[in-house]
Amino acid sequence: MPPRNHTIASINDADVRKLELLANTIREDILKMLTTAGSGHSAGPLGMADIFTALYFHILHHNPKRPHWEDRDKLFLSNGHIVPVRYVTMAHAGYFPIAELATLRKFGSRLQGHPEIRHLSSLENTSGPLGDGSSQAVGTAYAAKMDGAPWHTYCIMSDGELECGITWEAAMFAAKNRLNNLTWIIDRNNIQIDGYTEDIMPLEPVHDKFRAFGWNVLEIDGHNMRDIINACDRGESTWEAPTVIIAHTIPGKGVSFMECEPSWHGKPPNKKTELGAALKELRTLGGKISNESL
Repeated sequence: MPPRNHTIASINDADVRKLELLANTIREDILKMLTTAGSGHSAGPLGMADIFTALYFHILHHNPKRPHWEDRDKLFLSNGHIVPVRYVTMAHAGYFPIAELATLRKFGSRLQGHPEIRHLSSLENTSGPLGDGSSQAVGTAYAAKMDGAPWHTYCIMSDGELECGITWEAAMFAAKNRLNNLTWIIDRNNIQIDGYTEDIMPLEPVHDKFRAFGWNVLEIDGHNMRDIINACDRGESTWEAPTVIIAHTIPGKGVSFMECEPSWHGKPPNKKTELGAALKELRTLGGKISNESL
């Protein structure tokens, strides 16, 4: 089956700037909700804010008023611990009230610490064990091929879960079946809970490994809106193979004392000093613009 008969819309400079500012607002809300919860992951969600903003506000075919629309693009989150960035982005997109973000990780909340489809049915999958999302996405893309469905399947993954064998089994299956309706986006931030990936279990050369497995491989700056949008467009336009986008990101992006620090993988800022300092940096984009311009 060739790629679907539409492409991702081109974007002008003004709209790129709007997406960049929205991603910054999403980072602020991530920090606020994590601080309110008193637990959760900071580094990954901050690093993936640009990609989630691009997906929900430019790339994905979806409708917040019809979350179960059959022909929507499917977005799987394999590395479920970064779900705060998905919750915040979905709230800004209109899936539920922004005020609900304050319920993160509370008993009875729809916003669990890892995504739970039983609690928030507009998600595609429940995740927690790393590596499972890749196989779930592959199965969904394969089913779409069998049915001739027009939608595209995306899967967000961590680089750390490339240490899991199930990921490579899924990769072989996807390539063998030429699932050109599938795009994996790997958050290549080089950290995991125990430290740096290249110290714990070296992953490089990631690009060459996926090429050897028969994938269309793209590498991008995961904080460049145009790079993100163009890579997804190229992935959706590729006929011969599934696409993997290796997105190089900075964990803790936008907050200097969090950036590239594995210690921030799984903890929130404290309310007394760290939250205020982090928000101040974000609200001036590291001093590059004034608060008024936001």
